[in-house]
Amino acid sequence: MIYELRIYECYGGRLPALNKRFSEHTCKIFERHGIKNVGYWTNVVGPSSNELIYLVAFDDMGQREKAWASFANDPEWLQAKAASEEDGLIVKNVRNQILAPTPYSPLT
Repeated sequence: MIYELRIYECYGGRLPALNKRFSEHTCKIFERHGIKNVGYWTNVVGPSSNELIYLVAFDDMGQREKAWASFANDPEWLQAKAASEEDGLIVKNVRNQILAPTPYSPLT
């Protein structure tokens, strides 16, 4: 199992729209494409209160590539994204890291 840490930096005031999109659409569409939802966070104390931080899991890199490709072309996702951006773009920047658990991690 591999994990992908993703941090979405939103445009000012747009984090609520991103949270709504994830809660109403993205999370369930992820699961349908084999992207396992692990957890979602916002900063209580930290560098920015305008970020969504989340962790998803995959069996391996090959499964990750297939899952993201199928998700990106999902008609429901494309419709939800377009609808959520009617008032303007939401995500300013995306950072991601691929993580592998250590042998002593509870996740192994």
